[in-house]
Amino acid sequence: MKTSEIKKLSITQLKKELNNFKKEQFNLRFQKINSQVKNTSRHKIIRRSIAKIKTFLNLREDETK
Repeated sequence: MKTSEIKKLSITQLKKELNNFKKEQFNLRFQKINSQVKNTSRHKIIRRSIAKIKTFLNLREDETK
């Protein structure tokens, strides 16, 4: 997910996207164990997207306080 897309989302949408990425990351771990991963670079993309979303969530929550 691009940074420009993340900036446009609200706090609730960010939390929803974060949850979706964490579920996908969880599923990728099981696929890796069972040697069923088709796109190995997807794990790296998901990790970075989770980090970006967490960063913007923290910034937005600090602004509201």
